[in-house]
Amino acid sequence: MKIEKANAGNLTNFEVFDFLRSRGATSDPMGCIGSVSPSECKVFEYLSGSPAYMQTRESVNEFLRKADKFKFITSFEKLNIVNSTPTVMPALYATIKDCDKRIAKEEEQIAKENQLEEDQLQELLELVKEIFPQPAEEQEELSQ
Repeated sequence: MKIEKANAGNLTNFEVFDFLRSRGATSDPMGCIGSVSPSECKVFEYLSGSPAYMQTRESVNEFLRKADKFKFITSFEKLNIVNSTPTVMPALYATIKDCDKRIAKEEEQIAKENQLEEDQLQELLELVKEIFPQPAEEQEELSQ
C-alpha cells in the first residue's frame, strides 16, 4: 500500500477495508492480480471475515460521535470497540484497558476521573449493538 499522508492518524479496520476495496482488492487472489499486491489481498480477505465487512462509514462516524459522551474510554479504546464490535459484556471488558480496575465501587460516592460504572458499560454495549449490524450466525448464537 502506498502511504499518501504520513501520520494521518489511527485507522479503523473499516477504513482499511474500504480503502482496499476502492483499489480493487477482492477475496479471490486471482481477481487481485495487477490491481493490488498479494499482501493487500490477504489483508482484505482477513477483514472480509471481520466486523469491518458489515460496517459503513456512517455507522462508524455515528458510533464515534455518540461514544463521546462516555468520557471513561479513550480514543484508542473507541477504535478497538469499532474494530471488534463486542456484543457481550466479557468482550467489552477485554476491549477496555484495566476495565475491572476502573469500575467505580458502589459504596464510593465520589466519582473519580477514569472510573466507570456497570450501567455505563451496559449503555455502551447497547450502543454498539444498536449501531453495528451483526451477522445472522452471530445473532443466532447469542440468542441460544
